[in-house]
Amino acid sequence: MSFADAEPLSATASRVDTWILIEYRGLWAHDAIDGSTLSTALKAHLGEQRARFSQSRILFVRRPERRRRDGLVAFVARTTETDRELRRLELERYDDLLQVDFARAGDPVDHPLFLVCTHGKHDRCCAKYGRPLYDAVREQVDEEWVWQSTHVGGDRFAGNLVALPDGVYYGRVGASEAWPLLECALQGQIHLPLYRGRSCHSFPVQAAERAVREATGQRGVADVRLLGIERAGEGWAVELESGESVYAVDVRREEGEPTHLTCSTEALRRPSRYVAGRPVAGTPRARAS
Repeated sequence: MSFADAEPLSATASRVDTWILIEYRGLWAHDAIDGSTLSTALKAHLGEQRARFSQSRILFVRRPERRRRDGLVAFVARTTETDRELRRLELERYDDLLQVDFARAGDPVDHPLFLVCTHGKHDRCCAKYGRPLYDAVREQVDEEWVWQSTHVGGDRFAGNLVALPDGVYYGRVGASEAWPLLECALQGQIHLPLYRGRSCHSFPVQAAERAVREATGQRGVADVRLLGIERAGEGWAVELESGESVYAVDVRREEGEPTHLTCSTEALRRPSRYVAGRPVAGTPRARAS
């Protein structure tokens, strides 16, 4: 859908710092958690945990080929610029999560995790494009590293893939395009053609960060760092560091062309676009916030 409209991918990643991923093998309703068979107590507990961590998201994940005797797993990921980690928890039953301190629990994971949104009840495009993508990724990395997930944001950009703990979003990923993206991710690099942004950044920063990467050729996940952002008139002044240089980038918000924001809606709406100017190397000018 967004491909047909030539809608830019840049600056469309959801804002998330903490991810709680729970293996759930039942049917995924449109509202995955509320529509699940989890106990009322656990649903309330998960709501409390989501409120405990700022910029957090709870997702269901699954690997259909896993057998029920394998037990259940959950993951916790932190995806900020300065705190990137991934932990795995082993569970016997869902209510074990009532005793979990998500800030500390779990064993460190030393490999990336790839989430592919296949949440068809939320939007049919996620299943249509996500399932072939999931199969393609499974064929090219260790199958333990890739999971189907519920809604990650940006249905119209399906197939959507998120790499954790880098918090890197990719969109409009076809099955045949999986390997170039995965190869970059395994090397700590970003595959810019399908890059939506990093979840640790706001939309204006995502737009500015991409502009710096395009101007400098920097592709390492940690090669571009945020120094500060402030409002500047109707837009934003963003300051980023890359190597030994500091770049100032002006970003403005525009309304895109009318489009369907999901595959399931008939109404046309104008999505917001965040457009970055040319990065300028110079004296720092934005205040950290």
